[in-house]
Amino acid sequence: MIIEATAPTRVDLAGGTIDIWPLYLFHPGATTVNFAVSMRARCRIELRRDDRIILESRDRKVSFESSLSEIEALAHEERLELISKLVHFFKPDTGFHLIAESTAPAGAGLGGSSALAIACIGALNRLVGDRYPERKFIVIAANVETTVIRVPAGFQDYYGAFYGGANAIEFKADGIRREPLHVDPEELERRVVICYTGEPRLSGVNNWEMFKTHIEGDPVIFELFEGIRDSARDMRHALAAGDWRRVGEVMRAAYPNRKRLAPNITTPHMEHLVETALRSGAVGAKVCGAGGGGCIAFLCEEGAKESVSRALAAEEGAEVLGWSFARDGLVVREI
Repeated sequence: MIIEATAPTRVDLAGGTIDIWPLYLFHPGATTVNFAVSMRARCRIELRRDDRIILESRDRKVSFESSLSEIEALAHEERLELISKLVHFFKPDTGFHLIAESTAPAGAGLGGSSALAIACIGALNRLVGDRYPERKFIVIAANVETTVIRVPAGFQDYYGAFYGGANAIEFKADGIRREPLHVDPEELERRVVICYTGEPRLSGVNNWEMFKTHIEGDPVIFELFEGIRDSARDMRHALAAGDWRRVGEVMRAAYPNRKRLAPNITTPHMEHLVETALRSGAVGAKVCGAGGGGCIAFLCEEGAKESVSRALAAEEGAEVLGWSFARDGLVVREI
């Protein structure tokens, strides 16, 4: 038997960082808005007839072998740490070869590790006989990934990966609720350019700095998070109404405030790319994920996507990524 699972990455348009527990509890109405994209994470599990466990990452070009008798040691394995910890969590009772890969660049800020976690959980859960209901997948992913990055994980990425589509994720005292946003996928595809800066980033570093400063009670940071919440509210309403002029206004207003959260949200190279895009027909920019590198999403004037893409592609180190709107979230199938 072969099990294959895929999950999409996402572009976060507003409300990032406020999705980390318990920060959202201090900001009533906290919401994150994102949409899933076709750069998917994949997990393929091929059963073996012996007790060997082979874990392989195609994009990272790393693989190693273990066995069922050594499965407890995977809790402390640093090679392919996320996958190792997930295998340890599920504890399959049969040998297998797990192959993981992501089509998003490493450190892109598109939630690639979270999408990979969701894909691997879908495949491993099927391997062990659907031990857990799907409603548990997001909690499992967040808890296991937190032990890997060693700082609190945000929740929004898992919702984009699990559900696909466009999402408004609400964070409340009684739990997290996802509402699908009805947007025109073709309009998104016509207007949004995703540019990889060529600078990978580690989300945990920036997020941890913001988290600590907030918890320590910095009033400036608190007010900035209030602004993050309000931007997400405005973005949600603008997208739902199909008001692209307003979407651009929200992005422009949020960009300078978000840069104030931590010293390395943007780099000089990222600032140059933003200036280049704005001169070429972009009306707003959003650093994806925690910033410090990775991707920037640009909203373009109607008909300007091609000129923005050309201008960015001409910049050293930058790569304009091909993408489409991902309607489907986690997909698991057996071959």
